[in-house]
Amino acid sequence: MSEDSENPSAKGARKPRADSLRNRDLLLTAAKAAFAETGAEAPLEDIARRAGVGIGTLYRHFPTREALVAAVYSREIEQLAVSADALLTEHSAGEALAAWLNLLVDYMATKRVVAPALRADPGEGSRLYETSGATLLATVERLVAAAHAAGDIRPDIGFEDILRMTSGIWQGYEQPGWEAGARRLLDVMMAGLRVR
Repeated sequence: MSEDSENPSAKGARKPRADSLRNRDLLLTAAKAAFAETGAEAPLEDIARRAGVGIGTLYRHFPTREALVAAVYSREIEQLAVSADALLTEHSAGEALAAWLNLLVDYMATKRVVAPALRADPGEGSRLYETSGATLLATVERLVAAAHAAGDIRPDIGFEDILRMTSGIWQGYEQPGWEAGARRLLDVMMAGLRVR
């Protein structure tokens, strides 16, 4: 008998069951909505109820509030990164860039709520918060490169220029009503970037 057959963990971790994955996704969706409404201190019982699961299921997936907050944030980053591929498939590169920057506005609204909790967590949350910027920068750089290659945006405006413009748009993201103004400014920015 091989060592692998005697030790199931030697073969690797078992895949999560479909219902477990579904419950995790429901909990993350419910937590994001609850955090947006009442902040990162939203009652965990309310989050479980919104997800249609028991509180025990919530704790099996996320043993602490900090783990739940970090998971919500991590999923936002993952979804943003993955969405770039889909947008580039469905739209011109310039339109994909504009659509992705608008998704970034949604992300900033979530970040506004969970960032203080992440920064306060000396473990996973703090590490995740500090490293997420690299993922987002790489994604926007890829989208800008694709838009340049397609001739959808002005060749004299580089990636760093776009970062400078958007950094102004992100200012004040913690203020109420910021999203509408940010979307207007993104429209102005994209109009200026288009090749005439």
